[in-house]
Amino acid sequence: MPYINVKLNVKESDEVREKIADIVLENTTTILNKKADVTSVLVEFVPQNTWSVGGKNYVTFYLDIKITKGTNTKEQKANYIKKCYKDFQELLGEITPASYIVIDEVDGDSWGFEGLTQEYRYIQSKIL
Repeated sequence: MPYINVKLNVKESDEVREKIADIVLENTTTILNKKADVTSVLVEFVPQNTWSVGGKNYVTFYLDIKITKGTNTKEQKANYIKKCYKDFQELLGEITPASYIVIDEVDGDSWGFEGLTQEYRYIQSKIL
């Protein structure tokens, strides 16, 4: 049940928004093995002149994904970061290397959806 927020400083367009959402949904389901039907993606555009890296304005992005702690391996997370960066680079062209992807691992008792925590869902799945 990931929640994903992507901020980027390119000209706002529905086409780019849709492609970004497709990239993160595809990588989240195939690399991190998350369910598409409970993956939430928010894509936000900010003016390029409001975002600087090293005091200069470059094309950049920030992807923040929240997942349940302990549900993915280090290898899966590393592959996710690598693939998302590569896919964004192919879509956006030259981007600053200081474009960040952060995977936040949240304890299962600290978040959920449909009014139930992830820990509760896990425990319920183990009860026969």
